[in-house]
Amino acid sequence: MGSLPSFDAGYAGIASALFDQVRALSRDGPGVTRASYGDVETRVLARLARTAAAEGIATSYDAAGNLWMTVPGRAPERPGVIAGSHADSVPRGGNYDGLAGIVAGLVCAIRMCRERAPPERTFTTVAFRGEESAWFGKPYLGSAALLGKLTDRDLALKHRDTGYPLRFYMREAGADPQRLVRGEPLVEPRSIAAYLELHIEQGPVLEDADRPIGIVTGIRGNFRHRAIRCIGTAGHSGAVPKRMRQDAVFAVADLLSRIEEAWDEWLLNGHDLVVTSGVLHTNADTHAPSIIPGEVWFSLEARSGSQETLDGFHRAIAAECESIGAARGVRFEFDQPIFSAPATMDGALVELLAGICAERKLAYMRVPSGAGHDAAHFANAGVPAAMVFVRNQRGSHNPDESMLIEDFMLGTDVLYAAVRAI
Repeated sequence: MGSLPSFDAGYAGIASALFDQVRALSRDGPGVTRASYGDVETRVLARLARTAAAEGIATSYDAAGNLWMTVPGRAPERPGVIAGSHADSVPRGGNYDGLAGIVAGLVCAIRMCRERAPPERTFTTVAFRGEESAWFGKPYLGSAALLGKLTDRDLALKHRDTGYPLRFYMREAGADPQRLVRGEPLVEPRSIAAYLELHIEQGPVLEDADRPIGIVTGIRGNFRHRAIRCIGTAGHSGAVPKRMRQDAVFAVADLLSRIEEAWDEWLLNGHDLVVTSGVLHTNADTHAPSIIPGEVWFSLEARSGSQETLDGFHRAIAAECESIGAARGVRFEFDQPIFSAPATMDGALVELLAGICAERKLAYMRVPSGAGHDAAHFANAGVPAAMVFVRNQRGSHNPDESMLIEDFMLGTDVLYAAVRAI
């Protein structure tokens, strides 16, 4: 592989400036908000594109609105290398989730240009739009579109705040939803030698182990229901005996309790599984302390590294709903689930990244990713994919998300060495 010098302090200054500029563009109270295919996300991409262009890096947008920043290779006929991540965020989230991967790729490209050291293969940093599921319920919108995996039903998904469909926001952002719905890849997977993604770790594992770097072995898949509806019968809280009630709140509470018990059992049996119900509410038009609730809406998500586990747990939940419905006189109406498949990172690339860390005597560990990433789409499309995690000190999807610039530059150094080795 050959030893490569590390980045000097000037590149850390470039990265820090970009993080600060994007934070200023997207500040929202204590955190940042960059809605998928929203105006702020668009302005962030424009800011990144201006930085790239000023360094002599070619920029372009694809039909999904993703930003491409490209350094031509010495052998452009060979499959290229892509690094990247997403530009959007959850509402009032942290600044580094997604953005760190884009900035890392861009800093690598800037180094190539400043040192007049073009790579063997064309190197492109891609800033993806719409990775977060918070806005339209489905993750990986930009990378799915790139790989021809976005459907007409996906384009009809409604924005969480406005109710307008995804295709409307895509058009407003300059994308071409009519082309995307044909299901044709915007880039051929065989034209990509490798997809590499740097990302902050979104859990506490690296920080707890005092390791600045993680090498990802696999990415959990998930199923998600945005709005399951439990329908009972509203009534007077003082006038209806318990045996005659069809209380939607107690029915949902019973369901969630049973799901948690089942979750424990599945873990004891060796399954990889996490379950979350992040949204839960009664009918805002009619709920009151003196009314037996007749309707409840709730979200439900499960994640696992095993598709078999996801499918089996989904069936188990449906069976519990039938049982509770019969016992309590309620019924459960399920929305259309959204599925994301688990992904395994490319073994050769994992070993390459681990070897680079070992050569540099970096403290690292191999870790699975509980969170989803664009890398999963590439891996499942047959593109060799791998990820570098950088530890963060206060979790993710919250305003307190943190990352030491020193750790970030260590991860960027590993990314750069991998690109040169490929």
